[in-house]
Amino acid sequence: MERFELLSNGMKLLQQDGAFRISTDSILLADFCAPLRGKSVVDLGCGGGTLGILLCAADPDCRVIGVEIQEKACDIARRNIEINALEDRFRVVRADLRALESMLDAGSFDAVASNPPYFPAGSGLEPPDEAEAIARTERLCTFDELCASAARLLRHGGSFCLVHRPERLAELLSTLRSRQLEPKRLRLVRHHAGANVSLILVEARLGGSVGLKILPDLVLNDPSGAPSAEYRRIYHLP
Repeated sequence: MERFELLSNGMKLLQQDGAFRISTDSILLADFCAPLRGKSVVDLGCGGGTLGILLCAADPDCRVIGVEIQEKACDIARRNIEINALEDRFRVVRADLRALESMLDAGSFDAVASNPPYFPAGSGLEPPDEAEAIARTERLCTFDELCASAARLLRHGGSFCLVHRPERLAELLSTLRSRQLEPKRLRLVRHHAGANVSLILVEARLGGSVGLKILPDLVLNDPSGAPSAEYRRIYHLP
């Protein structure tokens, strides 16, 4: 069953039951990436195009290319681009992000963003649905391969922003540095103050100098359980 969800920023997104749903992860990542100020951006593993749509909504001058390997996801992303009239600023290429040499020039982008698979292949956490398993696990692309692709696409000093799971933080930072992507900003996400960290947001820069800034925690709910002021800002709520 298909339906369109109207976001608070005025954008619409096609939703299909069980496939490429709008996630808090992408919404938080889009906010973390800002401001883009007219930058050229690649979304590696763009799924149904949620992140790219949000980035275009946040900055009317940025340009986004989404890379996605799954045909169904590409179709949904292209429909989302069309219904939001973003054809002149956002396009999707169906490709394996590990093999983009003939499609996207090295060193030609200001920023790369990704909401990648969170779990290693064979970890026992793979969903039965193949499309969902590809989106959630590193069946087709490891984190190191993702970093290698980001590093190839970025200009020197360009930024790589991603969202991931906190239990893999040490591995993520080590892998980023091995690909000359120096971690520069880190933000921990909690459902409420004192709760365990549920997500991490990381920005690294290609060839950046050493120096990691730990930002204040992003707390999604206040003590009463209502959305926090930060949550309301990100979701454009009154």
